[in-house]
Amino acid sequence: MFAVQIAKSFGANVTGVCSTANMERIRSIGADQVIDYIHEDFTKSQLRYDLILAVNGYHPLSRYKRCLTTNGAYVAVGGSFSQIFQSMLIAPLLSKEAGQRLGNLGIARVNPDDLEVLKALLETGKIVPVIDKRYPLSETAQALMYLNKKHARGKVVIVMP
Repeated sequence: MFAVQIAKSFGANVTGVCSTANMERIRSIGADQVIDYIHEDFTKSQLRYDLILAVNGYHPLSRYKRCLTTNGAYVAVGGSFSQIFQSMLIAPLLSKEAGQRLGNLGIARVNPDDLEVLKALLETGKIVPVIDKRYPLSETAQALMYLNKKHARGKVVIVMP
């Protein structure tokens, strides 16, 4: 949710790929186009992307690579064990071709100035947390079970007494 908002705050044209149930939410936070992965496989289109942020990626790495522009980047943030394995071990080998960069979130460089930018985006309301559910501290176990079902449509918050 933050990635879409951050990209939009910098003027990017954003395509969100999600399930039917999440399409309106992704539109509401600023995505220019939304693709329902249940009905359409974006990796089979002729469109090319400068950046693919695969939060729950499930396509083979080679299909993501094919969807990148010449100097595009693919970053795996989550996904199956296979996806994480590919992004850690195979992606660096594929990155040596044609200027494309492939990897996982570990390729990001920590920069304290970025935190200042995020702070400013939050303070100005250009990015806002999308909260799915709130649980009292006493129900932390239920909150974790909810997260484990992998159907959260935003952040899950534990409320302190």
